[in-house]
Amino acid sequence: MLKLRVAALAIGKMLLVAATIICAVHLFRLLLLPQIQSAFHLDDPSTSAVRRIGILVVAILAYWATNRLIEKRAIVELRFAPLGIVLGAITGAAVISITTLSLFATGIYQVTEVRGLQSGLLGVAGLILVAAMLEEIAFRGVLFRVLENTWGTVPALWLSSLLFALQHMANVDGANLVDSLTTMTSVTVIGAFWALVYVHTRNLWIVGANHAAWNFAIALTGLPLSGLDDWRKLAPIESRYNGPDWLTGGAFGPENSALTIGVIVVCLAVLIYVARKRGRTIEV
Repeated sequence: MLKLRVAALAIGKMLLVAATIICAVHLFRLLLLPQIQSAFHLDDPSTSAVRRIGILVVAILAYWATNRLIEKRAIVELRFAPLGIVLGAITGAAVISITTLSLFATGIYQVTEVRGLQSGLLGVAGLILVAAMLEEIAFRGVLFRVLENTWGTVPALWLSSLLFALQHMANVDGANLVDSLTTMTSVTVIGAFWALVYVHTRNLWIVGANHAAWNFAIALTGLPLSGLDDWRKLAPIESRYNGPDWLTGGAFGPENSALTIGVIVVCLAVLIYVARKRGRTIEV
């Protein structure tokens, strides 16, 4: 009975924080953004930039205020850590580049055209950063953190990562069973990787930088990013596959490559071992 009550309280806390963030973001988009646009006579690119920045700022403030009110604590996971953010970004780009650079070097990925830097690339970087931070706030800041405090690190790690993977399944709509299972597996272990980055750093900015740099490193290759082709035409290079889907990642991109899954599984084993040895995990 006590466990059910604890679970109910945890779910209630998650729903409250999530609802507050969602409401705050919608209020900004529906009420405040049109006023800003009208007052400063913003064009479409400027409006898009203000929208992205505003959504991120409002989501962070809503997260901070709600957790501060409910838990009455310092929201240390939002402390700004410049060196950690830089290292997080470098690490995120480096880990996924193990796959992409290896497959380019062996001819599995092939460059078909060199375009150079595109004018819209900076906007893509901004969009990727905002999307990554919002996902980290939702899945690591809200979901994982509350589950970890309720059931411990390892159960929270896998449950939050499974839900993270389910959220990405819409990107493979119409895929066959093998591709769907591969995507579920790859995104689950990648989500667990980011959860463990959070366990080691307890900082959402660092995890967000790792996540954003990972995604941007893929976007630069001209390959699909999590099943999305939207930004491929803005990449500095145009690329194509020259190998089987299990190795290239197929329509989902490098994240579904067996090489990526293998690299991340090794990272998970190391990160879990080190976290336990240093006493960074929570046992309930």
